[in-house]
Order: sequence, then C-alpha cells, then structure tokens
Amino acid sequence: MSIDSGFLCSCCGGRHDELPLSFHMPAPAYWSPEMTGAPGSVLSSDQCIIEAEHFFVHGLIEIPIIDTDETFSWGVWVSLSRDSFARMSRLWETPGRESEPPYFGWLSSELPVYEPTTLNLKTNLHTRPVGLRPAVELEPTGHPLAVEQRTGITSARVRELAELLLHPGHQM
Repeated sequence: MSIDSGFLCSCCGGRHDELPLSFHMPAPAYWSPEMTGAPGSVLSSDQCIIEAEHFFVHGLIEIPIIDTDETFSWGVWVSLSRDSFARMSRLWETPGRESEPPYFGWLSSELPVYEPTTLNLKTNLHTRPVGLRPAVELEPTGHPLAVEQRTGITSARVRELAELLLHPGHQM
C-alpha cells in the first residue's frame, strides 16, 4: 500500500496536492546567513564548515511508515570530528565508500515538532553508495524521534507532521 498523493489539511481547510515524505533542514542549527563568505565557513547542499573548526554532513533519518510501503525522511545535519569529516570528504566520490564503518556524530538540526529538542542527540552516520545521502542512525533512547525511527510511524502521523511543518504557527 502507498500513501495517497494529496490530503485535506485540518489547519487551513485546503487540499494539498502532495503529502510530503521528506523535510530537509537547509543548514545546521549553528549556521547563520552572516557566515556566508566568511573565512573558513562554507555551506553546500551536502557539507558545512563553520570557522574551520566545526564540521557537518547532511544525512537522512529514515522512518518506516508502518501502514504503507513508504519511508518518511528527515534531512538533517550531523556534526563530525575533524578527522571523521576529513576521511568522509576524501571518500565522498569513491565507489565502495559504503563499506566504511559508521562515523559517530551529534545531531545538529533542531526539528521543531519534537520535545525535548533534537539538538545533540547521539548518532552514527552511515555512508551509502556515491550519490546517496548518508543514513543517520540515532542512539536508541527514549527520545520521541529515536522511538519513531525504531518503531515507525503511521501515515496519519506523516499527515500530522506535514500540517505542523506547512503551518508552523497553527496549534493542533
């Protein structure tokens, strides 16, 4: 079974043509627009460096949607040590990079629909074949995001997430 492509929104009363199955954070929580062009700071769609001291990679937290054959994804940023970031960068375009052991990191995206904050949750970052974003595995804690990654979510939860993210000021 797959998710219907559209949905009736309980926030705005309108019909949205698609039920988004992924949301991406555009930058690590620690990035600010003023850093653009600053020495030692760069933001691309895949990697970020802040002041030549803090290193981040864009990866996916994938959550199975248990009443469908689909997967919901959070595009998030994970901080890595200088050495791990350097190794991952060296292998970025190397076939077979997916055989690398996972890299330890800290979740560096604050997903607004979770309490407590998602910042600084422990992660393992798994590289995948060239062209695919790394997979982010959260430490198996009781944090709601970690629980959802382990147990999955329903399509109703996906719709709830979409409504919260498409209408951030609305109270459910």
